[in-house]
Amino acid sequence: MEQNKDTKGLYISQWHGFANAKCPRCRVGKVFTGATYGFRAQKMNEFCPHCQLKFEREPGYFYVSMFVSYAMNVAEMVTISVAAYILGLKLEYENLWYFVALLFGSTLVFSPLNYRYSRMILLYWLSPGLHYEPERSAK
Repeated sequence: MEQNKDTKGLYISQWHGFANAKCPRCRVGKVFTGATYGFRAQKMNEFCPHCQLKFEREPGYFYVSMFVSYAMNVAEMVTISVAAYILGLKLEYENLWYFVALLFGSTLVFSPLNYRYSRMILLYWLSPGLHYEPERSAK
């Protein structure tokens, strides 16, 4: 089965662009300035430096990413709780504060990732009408 020339490697390119926080339209420009974990706060570019796509499609556009971040946080907490239980931390009253500290610490550790990737999920997969345009990559 042969792929269309325009869509050849699109799936891999989409994951690569998503993981590296690149623009969903050209997959060349950076969405964020700086690193995920750094001493400076994460800042999101207003426009793509390559294709000039305005990332905030309308006022309040990224409020939806709070719901995505919440879902990611719940999934992380459930996963960490189950892993802690499997690794020997019994769910008993005496161990309750260990679970609370573990979950609170993991929330702090994962919050920069949740912030960044909840917005990327919104841009890549939850935004209608925002698609990859290969001709914009070659600019």
